[in-house]
Amino acid sequence: MTQTLRKVAIVGGARIPFCRSNTLYADLSNLDMLTAALNGLVAKYDLAGAHIDEVVGGAVVSHSKDWNLAREAVLSTKLAPTTPGITMQQACGTSLQAAMGIGAKIATGQIECGIACGSDTTSDPPIVVSKKLANRLTAASQARSFGQRLGAFKGLKLAELAPVAPSTGEPRTGMAMGAHCELMAKDWHISRADQDKLALESHQKAAAAYASGYMDDLLVPCAGVFRDNNMRADMTLEKISTLKTAFDKSDKGTLSAANSTPLTDGAAAVLLCSEEWAAKRGLPVLAFLTFSQTAANDFVAGEGLLMAPTVAVSKMIDRAGLRLQDFDYYEIHEAFAAQVLSTLKAWEDPAYCKKYLGKAAPLGSIDRAKLNVRGSSLAFGHPFAATGARILANAAKLVGGSSKRALVSVCTAGGMGVTAIVEGNPAYEVKRVPQAA
Repeated sequence: MTQTLRKVAIVGGARIPFCRSNTLYADLSNLDMLTAALNGLVAKYDLAGAHIDEVVGGAVVSHSKDWNLAREAVLSTKLAPTTPGITMQQACGTSLQAAMGIGAKIATGQIECGIACGSDTTSDPPIVVSKKLANRLTAASQARSFGQRLGAFKGLKLAELAPVAPSTGEPRTGMAMGAHCELMAKDWHISRADQDKLALESHQKAAAAYASGYMDDLLVPCAGVFRDNNMRADMTLEKISTLKTAFDKSDKGTLSAANSTPLTDGAAAVLLCSEEWAAKRGLPVLAFLTFSQTAANDFVAGEGLLMAPTVAVSKMIDRAGLRLQDFDYYEIHEAFAAQVLSTLKAWEDPAYCKKYLGKAAPLGSIDRAKLNVRGSSLAFGHPFAATGARILANAAKLVGGSSKRALVSVCTAGGMGVTAIVEGNPAYEVKRVPQAA
């Protein structure tokens, strides 16, 4: 390993369009989508036949056959088969956490390059049988005679045949993430109107990003799909304000289908490396991953399931010697509009910052004009493990060719937060665009 830390370069990312579950990717698996995203990255940066030191990523909703997802995806791409694939999972922070691990190894000289990635589909969920039926099937498979096999099913009840779908609830509380976020909205007094306004802004910004051509080099087609199908350029406050609430059905509920992310299918990948490796391959460096942080809170005790990024950001900017206001862009994952607004209010609240962040004064407010300037998850959708890579690639593009700085924040199930700082490479544009003779 090196004695001094090296810079962690972000060359860029690629993702397939995100689609609402059970729509255009209904017949695709995590492996199909992750392979498509990786091959898109390979084509974008001329990596066919190249050895990558590590491809790290995973999926949240996966089948038991996907235990080796990252490696199988690598073997399905045009990368050299000598490229290792490492499967990991940290809920919605999976691919950002993958980038953090890869970055640490690049910084210390253990590896020269790596790809952080993630894929998720709720169109292809693992459906399992009941425990009683599973026990019967196991007994039948171990039986030595037909009579023993038949005996394994003695007393079988129709109820045992019912499939068991995966639960979206938190194991510790049994509550859905949206139900937890409803509690946060109530704690922080987040109105339905403010949530709907943030959702509308996300769709408007995303539509503008498409219209300007900004999205063109971030997306690779998959299964005949060329753009995210959740985004609504024609969304209006009048339309979404009439939607029924999705989690709290009473008159106190505020979270609706419009101000919450939909179940989404998709995959994304980001290429990171040392500056030396990039130079050898003639790849311009877009940005640098400079700091990162993971944190968790006691959400079971009521600290807010999706509030852990407040803690992670506080610790990270302390290590970086920065203030919350020292950023040109804030890329905060929009799991729910209420979650983003709760996070912003928490940073402004002296009591919260003192109790949970150990601060004598609040972190303060941010310039909302710098928040998710090209749209975020409410518009694009949220394939759990893919979201971190989508946001990281977008943050790198935002600051590329400048000295600007972006803060990345992703909340996750299990009361965790994953955050990072991305700083632009001012020389990027000069390297990327050849000068006229």
